[in-house]
Amino acid sequence: MYVTKMNKQKNLSLNSHLVSHLHSHFNTQGILMATRSVQLVCLLICSQAIIKTASAKVNESFKQEKGIDHAYFVDRTIVQNALSKGAVCLDGSPPAYHLDRGFGHGVRNWIILLSGGAWCRNITDCLNRSKTDLGSSKHMTPFIFLGIFSKSKSENPDFYNWNKVFVRYCDGGGFTGDIESIDPGSTKVLPKSCTSKMKPELCFFPENIQQDIKTPFFTVMSAFDSYQVDNIIGSNIGDCIRARNCTESQNNDFKELRSEFLSALPKPNDPKQRGAFIDSFNRHTQLELWWNKVNATPISNLTTIEVFGDWYYDRKYSYVIDDHDLPLPVYLYINGTLKSRG
Repeated sequence: MYVTKMNKQKNLSLNSHLVSHLHSHFNTQGILMATRSVQLVCLLICSQAIIKTASAKVNESFKQEKGIDHAYFVDRTIVQNALSKGAVCLDGSPPAYHLDRGFGHGVRNWIILLSGGAWCRNITDCLNRSKTDLGSSKHMTPFIFLGIFSKSKSENPDFYNWNKVFVRYCDGGGFTGDIESIDPGSTKVLPKSCTSKMKPELCFFPENIQQDIKTPFFTVMSAFDSYQVDNIIGSNIGDCIRARNCTESQNNDFKELRSEFLSALPKPNDPKQRGAFIDSFNRHTQLELWWNKVNATPISNLTTIEVFGDWYYDRKYSYVIDDHDLPLPVYLYINGTLKSRG
């Protein structure tokens, strides 16, 4: 996850599709980009007519099962007039988003999350995806807001009352796809400072483009992200991590993966411009289930919540990397009971 500031302002845009999860050292469950410009938000939301909204009630049993007391569901909004512009999902249905309005002193601040979901890689894969919420707004249901999207001041002290937008991902190509074109020419929008030095498609990956980012940014990720580990080292390898009985060969693979990941990170010499919080827990994403006091995964008694909040509001600048060179099992406290969760 990249977190970037634009002109040190107070709005965050989280983009999950700058890179492919399978081919990059970085996992971009969120790329947070800051700007105070309300026009930016209107460009994304206000210019599209709000036509249709789905409704749902909060499922209390779901919240209890996940151990997330402060979670809540937000209705789906269909962007119907996107059809005339060709901005559609894999099945041709219109796109959708979820909007929860801010309040109090956060009413003019925005968090925008562009959903994750990897890529579909061939016709069969994309066809199958078109029958799910990753390829069709027809299958999208209300989305659960928690973590950095929580309204709880105690759980999310710095962003609890901001406007929050979750943009659904349904084109199968990192928000660059086109159901009528095999190659929509997405590389044309990438920085020439990168594309002039290497194959343009490589500039879609953050390890190749980070040096071209002019604004400050903050990287949050596990060195042993469960999605990365499963797809690079081996599926179901989380079993040995939780049991703490991985083989010497597997441990060597973990160490190599960590080394390559850390070498791709920005250097730690200016945390104001390039902050970081890199833990060693075998899990995927830090902005949701683990963005609360109970389930936070600390490094030297520091958590993502406080380190990122301090960095974003210029209270303190940090570049934190956990020393463990092997993955740690991760757990959630659910209804007072400690349970394994990868």
